[in-house]
Amino acid sequence: MLQFCSSTSAHAQKITDFTLKKTSFTYADSGVDIDRADRAKQRIKYLAHRTFTRGVVSEIGGFGGMFAIDKKKFREPVLVSSVDGVGTKLKLAFMMDLHHTVGGDLVNHCVNDIAVQGATPLFFMDYLATGTLDPDIAEKIVEGMAEACRHNGCALIGGETAEMPGSIPKANMIWPVLLWGSWRRAGSLPAKKLTLVTF
Repeated sequence: MLQFCSSTSAHAQKITDFTLKKTSFTYADSGVDIDRADRAKQRIKYLAHRTFTRGVVSEIGGFGGMFAIDKKKFREPVLVSSVDGVGTKLKLAFMMDLHHTVGGDLVNHCVNDIAVQGATPLFFMDYLATGTLDPDIAEKIVEGMAEACRHNGCALIGGETAEMPGSIPKANMIWPVLLWGSWRRAGSLPAKKLTLVTF
C-alpha cells in the first residue's frame, strides 16, 4: 500500500482542494496561447508541403507521418535513423536574432550521421518545445529546415510544437529532431577503404 510522508500528504491535499474549487481548466490558465500556436502551425504546414516527395502518403497535422519506401530503388531496404540537436547554437541564434541557420544545421547534422552508413535521407520530423511560442521565430527555423530538406531530397512529414511556460524560460527552446533514411543491404560502404580527411 502506498503511503505519503506528512509533507507530501499536505501538498496532495492542497492540490485536491484547489481542484475541487476550480470547476474548469483551460490552456490559457496555464499560459498557453492556442490561437498563436495554430497560426504558427499554418505557416509551418506551408513550408513542410514544399518538401514533400513521392513517398509521402500522409498530410501534415495527423497523429503520425506516413512514408512509402520505393522498393525498386531500395531493394531489401533497411531503415537508418538519427536524432540530433544543435545544442548551444540556439543561444547564439537568439543573441544574433538569426534563426533560419539552425534549422538547416539540424537537418544536415542528421543527414551526415546516416551518410557515413551509406544511407539516403527519406523523411524528417522535429519537436519544438519553448517557454513562449513566437510564430515568427518558429517560421524562420522551419524555413531553414525545409530548405535543407529540399536540398537533401528528404521530406519534412510532421512534428510537434509545445508551449510550456514555467518549464522552459521565455527566450529558450528545446529542439531535438529525427531523420529516417534507407539503406540497401548490398550497398553498404566499404568501411575498411574509407580515409579520414581533416580540414
